Amino acid sequence: MPAETKKRARRKAERPAEILDAAFEEFVKHGYSATRLEDVAALAGVTKGTIYFYFDTKERVFEEMVRRKSKDFLPQLGDYAAALTGSHPDRLRALIVFTYDHIAENRASREVLRFLISEGGRFPDLVDRHYDEFIMPMMEQFKKVIDAGVAAGEFRDAPASRFAELIMSPSLLICLWSLLFGTRKQFDMAEFAEASTDLVLKGLTR
Repeated sequence: MPAETKKRARRKAERPAEILDAAFEEFVKHGYSATRLEDVAALAGVTKGTIYFYFDTKERVFEEMVRRKSKDFLPQLGDYAAALTGSHPDRLRALIVFTYDHIAENRASREVLRFLISEGGRFPDLVDRHYDEFIMPMMEQFKKVIDAGVAAGEFRDAPASRFAELIMSPSLLICLWSLLFGTRKQFDMAEFAEASTDLVLKGLTR
């Protein structure tokens, strides 16, 4: 295949992602209702017709944008969790810190949460898919470490060990805090992460 043909094929393969990245910026700036696909097209450097070649409606653009921004995190989480070594409390601590770094302090994660809250009534199936494809796999990683720690006698078989949601809740709190207050009401994120991790581990360890 000639070099120029390969280049065109590569650009064509990259185009949907470029459109969705542009859509993310427009939806963040204007919200779902006020966002126009012609503005998305202009930002992506394509025609409006090109968007419709890949995505048949504005709703589909929004749904695929949310999925793209959410799924970017999961492969990293799985690889990171699989490589963890040491005691189970140490593994859980490392996993919590990793999650904070990639969710609580990640702009895309915060904005996806905003989209799901503001547009969830319009896109209930998207909210359900987000749970199945993003939230549940993340909780399963925490649950694996906790269950293994209980089996090894390093964690108590306590009520807290059965709710991975408790471990995720501080990250969600930070996201909501940032969305509500921005830079007006700040606190030390690293210190908060350490405090919440310490609280979780004290509730689980013997």
